[in-house]
Amino acid sequence: MNDVDQITKPAIDFVPDGVREKYRREREKRLRADAENQYVQMSGPLAQFLERDPHVEPGFVREPLTDEVDVVVIGGGFGGLLAATRLREAGVNDIRIIEAAGDFGGTWYWNRYPGAQCDIDSYCYLPLLEELNYIPKERYSYAEENLEHAQRIGRAFNLYDGALFQTRVRDLRWAEDTKRWTVHTNRNDAIKARFVIVAMGTTSQPKLPGVKGIEEFEGHAFHTSRWDYDYTGGDGNGNLHKLADKRVAVIGTGASAIQTVPFLGRDAKHLYVFQRTPSSVGLRGNKPTDPVWASSLQPGWQRKRRENFNDIAMGVRVETDLVNDSWTEMFRITAGNSSETTSPAPTSPEEMFRNIELADFKRMSEIRARVDAVVKDPAVAELLKPWYMQLCKRPTFNDDYLATFNRPNVTLVDTSETKGVERITKNGVVANGIEYEVDCIIFASGFETSSEFKRRLGFEIYGRDGLSLFDYWAKGSRTLHGYGTHGFPNWFFMGLSQNGLSVNMTAMLDDQARHVAYIISEVKARGALAVEPSIEAQDEWVETIHTLSAGRAAVMATCTPGVYNNEGSERAGSLIVESYTPGLNAFNELLAEWRAKGDLSGLIVHSADPVALSSQDRRIG
Repeated sequence: MNDVDQITKPAIDFVPDGVREKYRREREKRLRADAENQYVQMSGPLAQFLERDPHVEPGFVREPLTDEVDVVVIGGGFGGLLAATRLREAGVNDIRIIEAAGDFGGTWYWNRYPGAQCDIDSYCYLPLLEELNYIPKERYSYAEENLEHAQRIGRAFNLYDGALFQTRVRDLRWAEDTKRWTVHTNRNDAIKARFVIVAMGTTSQPKLPGVKGIEEFEGHAFHTSRWDYDYTGGDGNGNLHKLADKRVAVIGTGASAIQTVPFLGRDAKHLYVFQRTPSSVGLRGNKPTDPVWASSLQPGWQRKRRENFNDIAMGVRVETDLVNDSWTEMFRITAGNSSETTSPAPTSPEEMFRNIELADFKRMSEIRARVDAVVKDPAVAELLKPWYMQLCKRPTFNDDYLATFNRPNVTLVDTSETKGVERITKNGVVANGIEYEVDCIIFASGFETSSEFKRRLGFEIYGRDGLSLFDYWAKGSRTLHGYGTHGFPNWFFMGLSQNGLSVNMTAMLDDQARHVAYIISEVKARGALAVEPSIEAQDEWVETIHTLSAGRAAVMATCTPGVYNNEGSERAGSLIVESYTPGLNAFNELLAEWRAKGDLSGLIVHSADPVALSSQDRRIG
């Protein structure tokens, strides 16, 4: 059943004070003292959820490597591929990519569950489309095409040469005397590298809820990022025929659950969906690529489209919405830039916030009205309604999820009153004091995107004098432009950091890759040995980030718990707050101006002259 054609925008009526109070109550209901620690690290018996790779033959072995390369890139998803590609374009060719999976693809190597699909316009999302002369098949491409595109990039830029798959980094250690990093891996490698780029993205470590008894279940269990088609049957398109006689539990209702629940509801004997916080579910409206439109594209079209999307995301009024989808409609409404807006421009920050808040209330009222229009049981519909500001959580878009709860074999189990599932037994899942006996538990709990940096990476980084990066960052990240840290020469980080943020991650990663490639190529061209931020420039940038993000931090503190606010904890470093709040386009302009000056301002460039570092250079702060 598809609900796209059923919905017309309803007349919305709400009382702002009542909505604010409802938001507050729903947030309080879900706050937990253990915050991010409610999720467990996958070690011991739980390692099966992380280490199992259903896409390779077991028993892979190879000889350890002890060679040397110019650059080691850690991560073979789109971030790592972009880093290596932009390095090649900058004339840096001695590159080795290290990747835990059996091939390139990152998120799309692991996420092959039924219905897995990018939620961003694929003409914006899939990188290097112009360079590879490729146009996605559909507006929102599915996992299979995304994986194929990652492999296409690997082949086009010869990135398979020297790549190490099925290999996990254990630690990085800087040697001051040789100005080299040593990369140690689980394959006993000890690879030397002048430069290291960590480009593992935000979806490299599966997240598992620390539910009591999780190890006692005697049925079948797996994480959505390790989907077991041997057990379910079918493929990414569905037809999970082996579940016809199975009772299945899904724990989690984020993006992966939103996409896969319609397939499970269609094919399982019975499906129980355990929900703590409902997602905001908007229309998807996917469709095949229009060949006439594709043939009309002019050089530079992808960057223009991405920047147009980013402008709209930041509330900038544009002449033409090039993407024109549910994302941009949402941004226009929540920024007060919809076609219905006729009020005069706000005259103060307080008035601006109030206008945005009221626009957000309107948008979320429409989302909740859509639930009422699709879900037949009023009690179930109430449970599926999200009560928080739109961008407190990443919104989802799907045309079949809500209608799935009209099926007689699908049961929604609300766990908000007990702040999640209570426990798991050998026979099933306990919630609200009731045991639901199931044959299979599927953890649709996403990835470690808000946990502490060390936990997300899964390996140690030791800089000058053996200093641990995680000790240095104990009170929050300390970077220049989000990429580098004083005391950790020739080390670069790509991802969510103190830099420009976009919901379109690949656009963000592409510009990060260009910037890092520029710095590395400049260091090599100048015959220098190493580069790192000065303490002064680093401290100034951190202060800039904190000053700009103060307002956003205050808003995030009112949000329902989630990855954007560290599950409601007070720990510093929220991935939304710790960013350059003017947005990705503004951040890219700032860095373009920085590069145009050509003086590597704020960086200490260590020349080949073997003069000892000054006391200031050695100071860690």
